[in-house]
Amino acid sequence: MNFATVLQGSVALLWVIVVGLIVLAVVRASRRQKVGVISTAIIVTSILALVLTTISAGLVFIQPEERGVVISALDPNGYREQALQPGLRWIIPYFENVVIYPISRQSYTMSIAPLEGQLQGDDSVAARTLDGQEIFLDASIIYSIDPAEVVDVHIVWQNRYTNELVRPLTRGVIRDAVSQYGVQQVYSTQRIAMTQEITENLRRKLEENGLLLSEFLLRNITFSPEYAASVEQKQIAEQLAQQAKFVVEQRRQEAEQARQLAQGQADAVVIRAEGDGEARIIAANAESQALNKIAEALADKPELLTYQYITKLAPGVQVMLVPNNTPYLLPLPTLEQVGPVVPSTFPTPLPSPEPTATP
Repeated sequence: MNFATVLQGSVALLWVIVVGLIVLAVVRASRRQKVGVISTAIIVTSILALVLTTISAGLVFIQPEERGVVISALDPNGYREQALQPGLRWIIPYFENVVIYPISRQSYTMSIAPLEGQLQGDDSVAARTLDGQEIFLDASIIYSIDPAEVVDVHIVWQNRYTNELVRPLTRGVIRDAVSQYGVQQVYSTQRIAMTQEITENLRRKLEENGLLLSEFLLRNITFSPEYAASVEQKQIAEQLAQQAKFVVEQRRQEAEQARQLAQGQADAVVIRAEGDGEARIIAANAESQALNKIAEALADKPELLTYQYITKLAPGVQVMLVPNNTPYLLPLPTLEQVGPVVPSTFPTPLPSPEPTATP
């Protein structure tokens, strides 16, 4: 509580006392009682109340977040050119009065929601885009009065600056900015750029009228029902296209995997065939070399072939039957005679080779 407020309270109390004393004096006078002391008290209290009232009328306390515009009947302009700064200030009683203006930040909201903005109902900003689509924007403006321009704001706008300056100026700047962008740019790629453009233009125009813009907030963008339905259909179509593209890509990857698998199997068959061929070549070369070695050995020692043949015979062979007209290919060792030759007992005799025993 500041001194000016205390003083005003004291003045009010004194005037109540004066009224009470006057009432008491009237009552005592009606009863033919003495009122001399009461009359003196009334005069003294009234003089004191007038003095304090005068002093109170000349004292003004300005809060730190306020500035005071002095309206003066003694100044040729009708007002003081300098606003009152924070603290306890003195003005000429009964010839000057003070209009207080806040210099702290204030906000003004325009919203499509009925209970969010300063005005009841739909107070969103309707605007047309470059391609003719109607959109509705919710916005908030945070601003304050320039302390150095308080007197000018009072002269031009008084206390109407919110409804008659901030609101219409903001709506106009928003409409001008939106008209330079397409509807898709407004809600997607160019939203930040559009917000910055609105902020700069609004700041410049508010400063021209003694106000400072702290921040502009583009809170929401709403489309007409027709365009909202078309956007939803487009998004659904894009989602379906993306899904189809994903399926195609998945099928392509599966086909590529199958192709690579088949290629791998084919490569494996080729490698296996090449390995088998190389193995056969190596085996043939080895066999050829072995045969060459055998041929070389036989050329030097022909009896080696006979030895190899004999070693392959069963160890108990004593007799060999060969046709009588077949020459001996190999010289046979001496065989023991094992007994007379028994002729065969076929119904019709057939020619047969004669057994030959070699003593």
